[in-house]
Amino acid sequence: MSRGVFVTGTDTGIGKTYAAVALLASLRARGLRATGMKPVASGCRITPHGLRNEDAEALIAASDPAPAYAHCNPYAFEPAIAPHVAAREAGEEVRFDPIRAAHARIAHGADRVVVEGVGGWLAPLSDWLMQADLARGLELPVILVVGLRLGCLNHALLSARAIRADGCTLAGWIANRIDPAMERCEENLATLRARLDAPLLGVLAFAPGGAGAALDVAGL
Repeated sequence: MSRGVFVTGTDTGIGKTYAAVALLASLRARGLRATGMKPVASGCRITPHGLRNEDAEALIAASDPAPAYAHCNPYAFEPAIAPHVAAREAGEEVRFDPIRAAHARIAHGADRVVVEGVGGWLAPLSDWLMQADLARGLELPVILVVGLRLGCLNHALLSARAIRADGCTLAGWIANRIDPAMERCEENLATLRARLDAPLLGVLAFAPGGAGAALDVAGL
């Protein structure tokens, strides 16, 4: 199996895709074939080719080799709601085996696969499947994206504790400046550096659709 990482976040809307795209760019800059995957996505639009999600499309655009959409995003749901609820409304259930098969197809042609989760770490994928099941089943260490805003210390430390309690490896974290007006931002960063017990791969200036800063991916 190709090596890779599972990207999760401290919450919804804190820049997981932005960070995943930056990871892909940094891996490719090191000469690696790096491909992105978004196994489950809600908030998709209807197109002539089926449901499409803009996060999955961003990962495909940042990938080399670029995966087929069906392999990048095997579970796509239209309403922008929790995916297990969206799946239930669509008469489906998110299952691990189709995700594992799609990941195997992507991994076959890549040196690294960057797999992006949904919402925060404990957002369920079905009544029986959690994101920890994906990370463990695909044998991927976890990268935590921390949205820098008031409350990030609690969210980041709880997420890191949950990741480890679920038997997964926290391989590093990425800070994303989603609130430019955040007070004492550097002090919060210093606290996270001291308490997360995992390497900081980089600090991103929040700019959806823009080019992310280079990240330290030497150990990934």
